[in-house]
Amino acid sequence: MAKVIASSVRKGNVLDLDGKLAVVIHAENIHPGKGTPVTHLEMRRIGDGVKVTERYRTTDQVERAYLDEKEYNYLFEDDTGYTFMHPETYDQITVSKDVVGDQAQWLQEGMTCTLSLHEGVPIAIELPQRVTLEIVEADPVVKGQTASSSYKPAKLANGARIMVPPHIGTGTRVVIMTADGSYVERAKD
Repeated sequence: MAKVIASSVRKGNVLDLDGKLAVVIHAENIHPGKGTPVTHLEMRRIGDGVKVTERYRTTDQVERAYLDEKEYNYLFEDDTGYTFMHPETYDQITVSKDVVGDQAQWLQEGMTCTLSLHEGVPIAIELPQRVTLEIVEADPVVKGQTASSSYKPAKLANGARIMVPPHIGTGTRVVIMTADGSYVERAKD
């Protein structure tokens, strides 16, 4: 265990809350105009899956749990969860659906992810920052829209819906941020 300041905590980190481990689902630093800046953390306790919300002053110390972080390649999904394989030892590990959460939509076969293991049990997953997917359905451009600020809805090959610039059409491969599902750029492949 090591003490870190609250403002440095990020999504996917694991903290020790009075002897219970909790994985951070959402971390936000809030700087109000008046008063003390605070760090708002939404966490899920690993032992029982209960969601916990904590607020710390940004300078407060929190206990960060250190875990084994290993790279694994994603293989497939089944009823038990998501199966990953270690690229060197070929050991397979199944990660439960509640650990992966809403990030599951960005998983692609062969994708390298970082799994955080505590005593051999996967408790957190970190996906690559960006994924490349194909647009399978895009709304036509509405005449009169200004190109600078208007975005139109589109559907990706994985079924997710995102907003893209007007020049992006069906069949185009695009780069997406996995953290929030936002459009980055047209893929260069």
